[in-house]
Amino acid sequence: MDKRYNPIPLPEQIKLRRTVVETVLAHPEWSLRESVVFIKRTLRLTSPEMAKLAGVGTKTLQDIEQGRSEGTVQTMNKILGILGLCVGVVRAAPNPQPAHLARPLRPQEP
Repeated sequence: MDKRYNPIPLPEQIKLRRTVVETVLAHPEWSLRESVVFIKRTLRLTSPEMAKLAGVGTKTLQDIEQGRSEGTVQTMNKILGILGLCVGVVRAAPNPQPAHLARPLRPQEP
């Protein structure tokens, strides 16, 4: 835990982790980078601490946080695995048809 913060009792840590998981899952629009930054800040971890928990290099984690790298699927699974999450593939919701495509192709007769 980041030394700038007081230690959190175990029951509060568990509650905080659940909240982090729920929040990340509630925001599918977040990039992986945004999710990693949110997890790290909310759990009050330093980069070396989070990297050690995930089993990745500190530089790798920092590169992802700062947007210099997208990270591999394996790396992201290691990082998200801290909370029991993993990267998955889901079907995208169908986009509504843009208005300019919804118009008839032929001009309507008066």
